[in-house]
Amino acid sequence: MDTTDFDMGQPPSEATRPARPGLADRIYHLIYSRITNGDYPANQKLPPEKTLAEEFGVSRPVLRAALERLRDQGLVYSRQGAGSYVREVRSAPLGFAPVETIADIQRCYEFRICIETTAASLAAGRRDSAAIEKIETALSLMDAATNSQIHREDADFAFHLAIAQAANNQYFDTSLRALREHIYVGMKLHGQSLMTDGAKGLREVFQEHSAIFAAIRDGQAAQAEMLMRNHLIHSRERLFGGTLINLGGAR
Repeated sequence: MDTTDFDMGQPPSEATRPARPGLADRIYHLIYSRITNGDYPANQKLPPEKTLAEEFGVSRPVLRAALERLRDQGLVYSRQGAGSYVREVRSAPLGFAPVETIADIQRCYEFRICIETTAASLAAGRRDSAAIEKIETALSLMDAATNSQIHREDADFAFHLAIAQAANNQYFDTSLRALREHIYVGMKLHGQSLMTDGAKGLREVFQEHSAIFAAIRDGQAAQAEMLMRNHLIHSRERLFGGTLINLGGAR
């Protein structure tokens, strides 16, 4: 154990008190997300401990506990006297076959309705200022696109991914990332369907996203869950024209 920050003859101060597990877990997930996002690329040196601790607003022992967990999982490694670096990890891909039919898009919507409604509810209860800022940034990109009468699948996906990340549960985040290309197909077709209605359709969809953001920002879990469910169902209805495919029987 590293005791360089402790004076064994005095009670630990706030700055040197051992890390609280809950806070260290939160910092772990923040750094984990940055690594999986590519914000910290493989083989790149992480910012100094002092910089990270100040950015996250935690003590260095808390940060070190999070980094130790990342090291234990093989996501980062240390170089003597040089700091921590991101390790290149080749994880096994999730087994999602490529989208081949319109029925696959409908199935993707079904899955999204299940996981994203729960993610929105959790995000409303667990979001912090950084998470809110990330969701709001994606929303502002969608607003600019709407005003220009275009649909941006990248901003749309970034909005939904930021909510999954705000839930502070890596399984939501990982699932959406694994489905990125599948979701993009549905978003692109949905965007094309909106363009047939001109600015009105784009503005309605933006308002749906805005309402979800407001509910999460204000900590209204049940409202966020309902609004996300309605948004995804409406998106599916707009894409399929209100007529869903019978998915019974063989795949």
